[in-house]
Amino acid sequence: MNGRTFAIGDIHGCNATFQLLLAKLNLSLRDTLYCLGDYIDRGPDSKGVIDTILNLREQGFTVHTLRGNHEQLLLDARESYSNNRLWLNNGGDTTLKSFGIKNINNLPERYTAFFQQTEHYLLAGNVILVHAGLNFNADDPLTDRYAMLWTRDPFIDGQWLDDRIVVHGHTPRPLSYIEAQGGPVYDLDGGCVYSGKGYGHLVAMNLDTKELTVQPNREY
Repeated sequence: MNGRTFAIGDIHGCNATFQLLLAKLNLSLRDTLYCLGDYIDRGPDSKGVIDTILNLREQGFTVHTLRGNHEQLLLDARESYSNNRLWLNNGGDTTLKSFGIKNINNLPERYTAFFQQTEHYLLAGNVILVHAGLNFNADDPLTDRYAMLWTRDPFIDGQWLDDRIVVHGHTPRPLSYIEAQGGPVYDLDGGCVYSGKGYGHLVAMNLDTKELTVQPNREY
């Protein structure tokens, strides 16, 4: 019997909410989970989110992790003072606090390796999974890594996609918007770390059925 395949949108340090959503999904070892990036920053427990993912893998679950712009900001923060300030000003301070450190260079190697090993995009059958989206103006949209982390361009080249779909996060959307989507591009960022105006949801999609599982924020 084949397992199910899920994608989960931006978690942003909301580990309690993440664990409640996982409980709703009731994953089995046959299932596959894709996390769309932005595990860290802004929410209260970035370390816990990474630990949850690593623990799932250690238990034998198949969990693929994409790189979000916030993971890139963290990695870049080690390179210069200005990059470090940029990351801290975008929620990195909460990530340092969750790890109990004051400098990103003190991050344990286990977690540094986790961030370094995240993927810019992944393929699952006819689904292209990516954090932010694709640059459909490029000759090959799968080569523009900057767009995969940062784009908010709504342009879609349906001819290039053919029968494929894109599933991404990055741009927070009200739950009503997410529920109304009909493809071929699906945004699963329910603005989990935000409140009001329909935000404050962590969203998972069954990639085979397009069924959504939603968990309201339970951090505060």
